[in-house]
Amino acid sequence: MDDSPNPTPYDSPELYDLLFDSLDFDVAFWLGAARAAGGPVLEAACGTGRLLLPIRKAGIDVEGFDASAAMVARLREKAAAAGLAVRAEVADMRTFSLGRRYALIFCGFNGFAHCATIPDQVAFLRAAREHLAPGGVLAVHMSYPGPAYWSEPDGKPVLEHETPRPGGGKLQLWDNRRKNIVAQRQDSEMEIWELDAADRPTAVHKFATAQRWVYRFELELLLGAAGFTRWEILGGFDGKPLDAPDDQMIARAFRD
Repeated sequence: MDDSPNPTPYDSPELYDLLFDSLDFDVAFWLGAARAAGGPVLEAACGTGRLLLPIRKAGIDVEGFDASAAMVARLREKAAAAGLAVRAEVADMRTFSLGRRYALIFCGFNGFAHCATIPDQVAFLRAAREHLAPGGVLAVHMSYPGPAYWSEPDGKPVLEHETPRPGGGKLQLWDNRRKNIVAQRQDSEMEIWELDAADRPTAVHKFATAQRWVYRFELELLLGAAGFTRWEILGGFDGKPLDAPDDQMIARAFRD
């Protein structure tokens, strides 16, 4: 459990969007996967729609859910402003039930890392499998926690992300991580700094998050425990094998 007095970044969706909405390193990959699915698509942990909305704008039947009511409300506002009809629900990854089957279910941008325990992980994978149509695919993206990650010193803020701020200046995300290599867990005390054009701070917002990382063969065991019998593990958005500790991990599990 996270005992920090600070909220999570997902409680401030407008600020979250200012930081992350312009990220596009994975948009083309998920848009291509959604087009190739040949049927309805579901995004788990969809947040404010950074991935879901471009897919919907492409005319694809896509829905989403997220545990954060604030993030879902923000997604709905953005969809309405763009004139898009989008179904987005507030639901728990472990217990979601949407009454529909999908050709593709995907969980991008490390959303799976918010499943903190083995039972949580298996519960999500099982729920996803139950929502897949025959022949459907579950796709999960996770950063791979290699040696360089674990060897970073704790207690030292790291500039995780920086982006221009509307009207001038910039936003910075500073992450002070505490890592438990045995538990494969990261607890973060985060600060989002608003800086003016002269790099002077005008506001500082404090948040906290926790994530649990998984490795390839662990993920394969989890997929098997959830009822999948066939899957592939890729090492990035270009479809290469997973063979380097700084790769991105993409798992694709098939509902036979």
